Amino acid sequence: MEEVLHIITNASLIQQELDWLEAVISTRMSLYFQTECDYDSVEAIPMPDVSDDPSPYGRLLVSNELNAVERLVLILTLTPHIRPQLLDYFFVRNTAYDRGFTEFGGIKGKNHSGFLPTGETALFLLAGDDVQRRVRLQTMLLHESVLLRKNIIRLSVADPEEPALSAPLLLTPDYVAYLTTGEFSKPNFSPDFPASLVSTNMDWSDLVIESHVMAEVMEIKSWIDQADELMKDAHLKKYLKPGYRALFYGPPGTGKTLTASLLGRSTGLDVYKIDLSMVVSKYIGETEKNLGRVFDVAQSRKWILFFDEADALFGKRSETNSSNDRHANQEVAYLLQRIEDFPGVVILATNLKDNIDEAFARRFQSIIHFPAPNASKRTQLWKQAFNGPYELAKDVDFESIAEKYTIAGGAIINVLRYCVLAASQHHRPIRQDDILTGLKKEFHKSGRTLEDVAKSTNRRY
Repeated sequence: MEEVLHIITNASLIQQELDWLEAVISTRMSLYFQTECDYDSVEAIPMPDVSDDPSPYGRLLVSNELNAVERLVLILTLTPHIRPQLLDYFFVRNTAYDRGFTEFGGIKGKNHSGFLPTGETALFLLAGDDVQRRVRLQTMLLHESVLLRKNIIRLSVADPEEPALSAPLLLTPDYVAYLTTGEFSKPNFSPDFPASLVSTNMDWSDLVIESHVMAEVMEIKSWIDQADELMKDAHLKKYLKPGYRALFYGPPGTGKTLTASLLGRSTGLDVYKIDLSMVVSKYIGETEKNLGRVFDVAQSRKWILFFDEADALFGKRSETNSSNDRHANQEVAYLLQRIEDFPGVVILATNLKDNIDEAFARRFQSIIHFPAPNASKRTQLWKQAFNGPYELAKDVDFESIAEKYTIAGGAIINVLRYCVLAASQHHRPIRQDDILTGLKKEFHKSGRTLEDVAKSTNRRY
C-alpha cells in the first residue's frame, strides 16, 4: 500500500516538474530565437512549491536543498525515462546548415529514438548564449552540485578529444527507481556490480562467539545506531570521519559473515558482500573499475560493505620493482581512500590478520579476532544446529564429538545438511555414525582425516 502511495504522490509532483521544464524549454527557445514570449528570462518561471510535498521526490528536493538549477537538471535527466517526447523540441533543424543546432547538445541512443540530453543541453537551457552565466553554472554543476557529489546524476565520459559537456547527462539507475517508485532498487551481482546482497534468518542468539568478541561487535552496532546523532556534534565532527571501518579475522566458518549479516538485520541496513578474490583483476586498472561502481552506488545508501578475502587486495604490498607493481600499489591506495571516505560501514574479513598490510590495519576503528571455537563453544554449536524438528538417536553424543574434533560453525552446518539427508533417505533418526561420516566428508575437503583432526585437537588441549 505504501509503495502505491509513493508512486501516486511521486507522479503528481513529477507532472508539475515536467510542466515547469516544458515552460523553461519553450521560453528558452523563444528568447533564443527572439520570438514572442511570456517571460523575460527562464528564471522568472515559477517553480512548483515542494515545501510540504510528502512524496519521496519532494523529500529528496528538500533534504538536499536543491536550488532551481539543480532541480531543472534533475527533471531534465529523468524526462527520457518517463516522457521522452517532451524533448522533441530539440529536434528542430538549423535550415542554414540543414542539421541540428550545435548549441542544443544531445545525442540519439542506439535503441532510444528520442533526444538524450547532454551537459551542453542543460547549459543551453540555463544560460542560453550568456557566456559568463554559462561558465559560472558549468563550474557549479561539475564541481559543487550535490547531484554529482551524491551520485544522483553523472556526466558520462566523453571522447578524450571532445568537450566534456558533449557527454550524456544521466540519472543513475538507483534514482530512476527512487524518483518514480519511491524505493531504491537493490542491484544484483553482475560484471559491472561485483557485489551481492547477503541476509540471514538468524538472530544474535544464533551467533556463538566469545563474550568479549560480542562486546566488540556491539560497539559497531552502537556506532550505526548513534552515528547520525553523534555527527551533529560540532566538536566531534572536527575529529571524526562519518564512516566506520572494521577488520574481522579468524579461520573460515567462525562467524565473520554471519556477524556482518546480523549487524545489517538488527539495524535495518542492507549488507553487500564483495569477494575480493573474485574481483581482483590481473589487468591494470580493472580492479579499480570493478570496485568503483560498488562505491559509487553505495555512496548515497546506508549500506554495510563486507569485503571477504580482503588480503587478495589489501595484503602486504609488493616492492615497486616494476611499473605494474607501482600501478597496483597506486590502485590499492586509491581504493583504500574510497574506503576511508565512505560514509557507511566497511568490514574487511580475512583468515589471517598478518596477511593485511600494517599501514591498512592502523586505519580501522576496530580489529576483531574470531577464534576457532573451544570445546565448550563447539558443543553449543552442535546442539544449536541440531535443535530442529528431527529425531536424534540415543547414541548421539555432542560433548564427545566437540571434545574430539576441532571444527567451526560453518562446517557444522554442512554436517547437519548431510545428516538430515541421510536420515530422511533411510527413514530413521540421525545417528552418531551419520555425524562422523559427515565430519569425515567435511575434513576430506582439506585433505585431513578424522584421526588427523583428533590428534591435532588433543595436542592443542
